[in-house]
Amino acid sequence: MGPVHHELAGKPTFAPMIQIDMEIKAFVSAWRHCDYVSTYMARMISQNRSDSVRHANLFSSAFNELLEVAFRTRHADGELGCRVSRHGGTDRIELTFPCVPEERQFYEEAASQLAGTEARERYVNSVSGDLAPSREVVLLELAVDYNATLRVEETDGDAIRLVVDLPLESLQH
Repeated sequence: MGPVHHELAGKPTFAPMIQIDMEIKAFVSAWRHCDYVSTYMARMISQNRSDSVRHANLFSSAFNELLEVAFRTRHADGELGCRVSRHGGTDRIELTFPCVPEERQFYEEAASQLAGTEARERYVNSVSGDLAPSREVVLLELAVDYNATLRVEETDGDAIRLVVDLPLESLQH
């Protein structure tokens, strides 16, 4: 057997760790499902980190925010897929969920605006208001507070996949 290659064409290879799939109707039937899924996933993947309790808390908070975005989908049928993989100090969350075309357009536009210094400025401006956190604020929070990168991938049917890379091991909090 040859050597294990951790990079392919200059891109890091993420090793799969855990995946949970469930019907979107079951997931959106109760708000607490966001917390249950994020807490479970965080406990499962944080055992071998340098500070497993800190890592689990950070991961659970970030993942819970992301799940709350999916919880707000306006599409009633299909599956929610949550997969976590890892490359070095970075955990990758792939969240696939059904959405309507307007939501897909929103996520694509939001992801394109998360990079750069304007993301921090937009985040500060958005949290200084009295409005409840919107989906955009949640995505900005992931980028600013967790140093996450986010992209949108195409999927089959009326669904979308958000891919979020969380470099939690290197965060200085």
